[in-house]
Amino acid sequence: MSPSSGSAELVPHPNPPTRLLVVLHGWGADANDLVPIASMLNLPEYQCIFPNAPFSHPQVPGGRAWYALETSNYQGLSESRQILSDWLLSLEEATKIPLEKTILCGFSQGGAMVLDVGLSLPVAALCSLSGYLHSRPEITSSSPPVLMVHGRQDMVIPIQIAQQAKEELKALGIKVDYQEFNMGHEIPDVVLDVLEKFIQDHS
Repeated sequence: MSPSSGSAELVPHPNPPTRLLVVLHGWGADANDLVPIASMLNLPEYQCIFPNAPFSHPQVPGGRAWYALETSNYQGLSESRQILSDWLLSLEEATKIPLEKTILCGFSQGGAMVLDVGLSLPVAALCSLSGYLHSRPEITSSSPPVLMVHGRQDMVIPIQIAQQAKEELKALGIKVDYQEFNMGHEIPDVVLDVLEKFIQDHS
């Protein structure tokens, strides 16, 4: 089961995993887009899962979207939020791995979804790569720690949006590890190194 009608990409694991890493793709991509990350991260305890967003992309054949970006009202966001949340809550029964041992990661629109849904779930941590906040998030008394990584030359989601999101999260008492790099809207090796260390530190 996946947030979309298609199944999530499940990267084969040589040993029984004890933890989950769920990775959400960006607008116009699909579940396969970030699958190579699994082999680039040294996380032997983790099963990596790459779900498809629920909606077809309006311009990219085969592309998926978590919600519409053609208009300013984020059409489909509330539906996508509910679908993703329900799916995440179902993972423990399907995988036998509790949410407390699950880390959510996302890139761009996927990073925004991670912050939108993940702050109210009992997951181990959240990773938003080149992401942003939709609005003031709903949090719990034990909201998970957050890694935010952003490029200073990002032409898709300007760095100021990430900086503002960082300040909003910190103001809510959320522990935020925020890092900027001289890069655009991308996931280079230096970001994977930061991501791997953050996940290891919160395992």
